[in-house]
Amino acid sequence: MKVSSQSFDNGQPIPVEFAAGDSTGFAANRNPQLAWSGVPEGTRSFALICVDPDVPTVPELVGRDDVTVPLDQPRCDFIHWVMVDIPASLREIAAGSCSEGFSPRGKPRLAGPAGARQGLNDYTAWFAGNADMAGSYRGYDGPYPPFNDARVHRYFFRLFALDVERLAVNGDFTAADVQRAMQGHVLAEAAVHGTYTLNPALG
Repeated sequence: MKVSSQSFDNGQPIPVEFAAGDSTGFAANRNPQLAWSGVPEGTRSFALICVDPDVPTVPELVGRDDVTVPLDQPRCDFIHWVMVDIPASLREIAAGSCSEGFSPRGKPRLAGPAGARQGLNDYTAWFAGNADMAGSYRGYDGPYPPFNDARVHRYFFRLFALDVERLAVNGDFTAADVQRAMQGHVLAEAAVHGTYTLNPALG
């Protein structure tokens, strides 16, 4: 199975229109176009997870003018999108079809492929202590890395072909819930990734 995007080249920068933030604040936050081929026989649905593995683990350093988040600081995953029950007949997600604009407190309504379900992304936890921003962030919310980070962030769009039509997750599920539920049901996996930075020294 192979995944590609017309919105960015594999391993290359993601355009700002597909990011949640830029140097001035919130950005267009459109989901990128994704397409896939070489689907294995027996596929009954797909799951999609977008993850940034380059997120700083010391939040107190994030967004400060007086310090740079060092390149060698340990990093952790940040989930930007999780979607399950994508129909087995689908081969493409159009740009902007699931997300247009950034919504403080989370999107009031979700768009996406008919029958698919979208879970919580990690902006939910990031904004949990912010009275103006706290809420349930579901669906796609794109890159918005710290401007003072010495590392260029990578964003992996991972697609899984599954042998079940409906994955056993419910309610406000997370990527961790999906990864547990997928065990024993993955027929194939493919990924495409892009990069994004707001550090003017790296751009």
